[in-house]
Amino acid sequence: MSFSKWIGASLGWSFGGPIGAIIGLALGSIVDAMADGKNSPFLNQGNPQRRQRRTTYRTQPRQRPQTQSGDFEVSLLILASIVIKADGKQDQRELDFVRQQFLNMYGKVRANHAFKLFKNINKQNNISTRQVCLQIKQMMDHPSRLQLMHFLFGIAKADGFVTDDEVKQIYTIAGYLGISSKDYESIKAMFYNSQENAYKILEIDKSATNDEIKKAYRKMAKKYHPDKVIHLGKEHQKGAEEKFRQVQAAYEQLQKERRF
Repeated sequence: MSFSKWIGASLGWSFGGPIGAIIGLALGSIVDAMADGKNSPFLNQGNPQRRQRRTTYRTQPRQRPQTQSGDFEVSLLILASIVIKADGKQDQRELDFVRQQFLNMYGKVRANHAFKLFKNINKQNNISTRQVCLQIKQMMDHPSRLQLMHFLFGIAKADGFVTDDEVKQIYTIAGYLGISSKDYESIKAMFYNSQENAYKILEIDKSATNDEIKKAYRKMAKKYHPDKVIHLGKEHQKGAEEKFRQVQAAYEQLQKERRF
């Protein structure tokens, strides 16, 4: 699959609004470097920046369009770039984590296309976190946004620890994405080791009764079930399965501690 065919077939709503502008700039240098020039299938589809005038993040649809795998992918790349730059430096381990995750999800060919786009996105220094997140919030369903958060914490933790700047940046992103503080703390707890993490993952207090723990587990298992992101394709269900396993592990830990 050529890069042009991949990008042309994978993206839907993300060609509009501020994300469309970012992608347009990133694609510009890639398309300019393509050997086949005017014969590129992507070039024949029109300028992505011109497309973005048709739809902006301010447009309020009656119903969210279903997020395509490519839309999730591009949102992920842009937010990953923002988080990686949060502490003022780019650690090679974080970049390697992004590449490895894409290899795991998409396979070598598609991962190489995605990482090529990521490197061009990463060169842009004027990305508006607020505008990008508002577009994602409007167009992307809640389970998919939770999956974005899980991936971002994974990037931040890739170099062995999460810095305060990275935590602050991810917290800001969560707010713009419409992620509640409980959901944020639940996903964050999956990347830390402490005695209270099991409670945080299940979004309950240590004072919760055994029945409340069981109820919380059922609620969280439903919220993080991989089928919630089935529309994004099997490649993204793998990441959702990790969250689901964390919920199960938290519940089993409390079962063992409380012997119920």
